[in-house]
Amino acid sequence: MSDQPPGRRGFLRGVGASALAWGGAGLLGTSAFEGWSGAPALATTADGSGFDYTARDTFDTFDRLFHDSGGAGQPDQPNEAGGLAWGQSYVLAAFMRMYAAYRDTYYLDRLVHNTDLVLGVRDSARGVTDYTGRSQPAWRAANPYTVGAVRLTDDAGLDVLEVRSALTYADQTTATVRAGSSVDRFTLEVSNARTGATATFADVTMDPASADYVVRRVYDAYPTPTMVTARDLRPTPTAAAPPRWGAFGLTSQPVIFAVHTGMITYPIATFVATVYAEPRLRRRYGAKAAEYLEAVRAAVAVHDPEWEAGEDGLGAFRWPKGMPVPYDGTVQPINQSVALGRTYLELVRATRDSTYRDRAARLARMFAGQIEVDADQAAIWHYWPTSSQMYTGFAKSGDPATDVSAYTPAYGSNGVGAQQYEDTSHGAIEADFAVLAHRAGVHFQTPDLERLARTYTRNLATTTPEGIATTYVRVDGSGGLAPSGQYLQAPRWMAVAWWDRAVFTHARAIYDGWQVQPSSGSLVLCVAELNWYARRGN
Repeated sequence: MSDQPPGRRGFLRGVGASALAWGGAGLLGTSAFEGWSGAPALATTADGSGFDYTARDTFDTFDRLFHDSGGAGQPDQPNEAGGLAWGQSYVLAAFMRMYAAYRDTYYLDRLVHNTDLVLGVRDSARGVTDYTGRSQPAWRAANPYTVGAVRLTDDAGLDVLEVRSALTYADQTTATVRAGSSVDRFTLEVSNARTGATATFADVTMDPASADYVVRRVYDAYPTPTMVTARDLRPTPTAAAPPRWGAFGLTSQPVIFAVHTGMITYPIATFVATVYAEPRLRRRYGAKAAEYLEAVRAAVAVHDPEWEAGEDGLGAFRWPKGMPVPYDGTVQPINQSVALGRTYLELVRATRDSTYRDRAARLARMFAGQIEVDADQAAIWHYWPTSSQMYTGFAKSGDPATDVSAYTPAYGSNGVGAQQYEDTSHGAIEADFAVLAHRAGVHFQTPDLERLARTYTRNLATTTPEGIATTYVRVDGSGGLAPSGQYLQAPRWMAVAWWDRAVFTHARAIYDGWQVQPSSGSLVLCVAELNWYARRGN
């Protein structure tokens, strides 16, 4: 994806009197709209100077073109590469925003149509399993997010050694076994084609008593460029011949992420709560709401083993050690925990279930406790909880059995881990969660929301040297001018615009300035957010 979206003049050059040639359209793939021949009916501003991103017609066009494109994030596509979580989930949320803006059940019908398709590609419906071997009522993902693994065999075809890589895009990693200096030795090379990174372990052996035992050599060398770990698969490891020679591709392992489940189920739960709250909707949508409620309950329950509730009244999700993700064994990033928290809050609205309310309250207290107030009275916070091992860093214990993480034995150095502040896009999830919690009477108060609005207006909002509205990368104003993958997400902060209209004004200026075109599911939501505030804000 290009870092900068094409401007309006570049867009208009491709528009004919009766057709639109989308090839080479920057944010869109060269064949993104193959087979679609109509010119977009984007509404324009009153003076004709550009598209009106607060107009219903503009949203409807974004909706239509996104779905006609067949691009990533379509409702009938499985979530294997995260397309439902980071594409279709935004579209479903957009339908609920548009319903809130216009009170037209057309948008509820659109959500029902897409949600039926989304539920149809759950693992349990497809008959596929996650890394545990279970087929569950949620949506698994793999490459580029999860650990890649390959089982190397001996000459008899028996599994003897598992080689793993925690590098992203692990599917593009290859383990190569070559001859060593003697018949009982071999060289293991693990390389990633995407990054060009390689880790080489020369003249290793399968003998656990040897100083060159491959599992120990790989462990001692960590961290390596391809983040390699290894596991002996033999029931009783002893000195033996090496794995058979050759090059063997790693396969990313399927995992159901809490953040993905949260992103996908949040707008579905919003639909349920909305139907239950409005008597006029129950006759038409009551059966669907009941069906979706059970589906959402089942999906969020998949993550019960990851939930941690502390005696301090806080809560978060932790990846279990051994789950094939890069930082297994550690607490998940704040945005990933509260993504599921938004679903909990909508389930509270729909069911009054005290368990969901307790979890939402614990997540709210956790997030609130991570917020610092800067000199401009704006809220700032880090990507990882400051109490987490990812934030502080961790070292190898000397024994994989007692390490924090199976796939990342060590992280950081000198007690310093990943301490970056949150970014614009992920921060929008947390800001939206805080507003939902506030409206549910859960922890967050008006001053908290005012500080979150100032996060946007004082730390994120800025302009390019040419005077076009944009954002900085991180919530503390750091990271420099944001790439399009960040600044185009600005309207997703719209929930806090109720505490400062300048959030809406600046986010709209970004879209007006860049003349954003239809492409991804998140942009469909962003146009819905602009419609929502323009229609309902004050």
